Amino acid sequence: MDVKNGATYAGACYIGVSANLNPERNIIRALDLLQKTYPFTGVSRFYRTRAIDRPEQPDYLNGVVGIEHDGALRPLKFNVLRKIETALGRERSKDSWAARPIDLDILLCGDLIVRETGLIVPDPDIRERPFIMAALLDLDPDITLPDNRGPLNAIAKSPAIKQVEVARAFTQKVKERFAP
Repeated sequence: MDVKNGATYAGACYIGVSANLNPERNIIRALDLLQKTYPFTGVSRFYRTRAIDRPEQPDYLNGVVGIEHDGALRPLKFNVLRKIETALGRERSKDSWAARPIDLDILLCGDLIVRETGLIVPDPDIRERPFIMAALLDLDPDITLPDNRGPLNAIAKSPAIKQVEVARAFTQKVKERFAP
């Protein structure tokens, strides 16, 4: 399904969750706020990664939660996810690689393809970030990307996905609190 404007969707959506400023505290707070609006259908493991091209920044924690969504995607992004980011102190600047207390992104919503200003689904970073692939595969080992109709596990066979570091203690904490 290719939708350009006013994309609506009913079903499971996957939300990327990451932070590198007080990540354990801010991710828990963000998930608390998100769960007040959307029940979770799944919670991936969380992965520790270095900041891309920013060795001076602290490491990130990255994971994915599944939510049941019914409605337009633009309000999900701008009225829910961005409001949570703002509430937790995220300030957007021209530096898209700046350290952040929280980052919430719509990664994938079934077979929906959206190409709008400020809203691209599936998120193009899925193929570029092994930790996103790993987290999505945690939630659904048979997940496919709608823009190529191929299984993600076939794309994720690179050695890089095997090198992502699981943040075990934090993952356990998150799953105990949020797993459905």
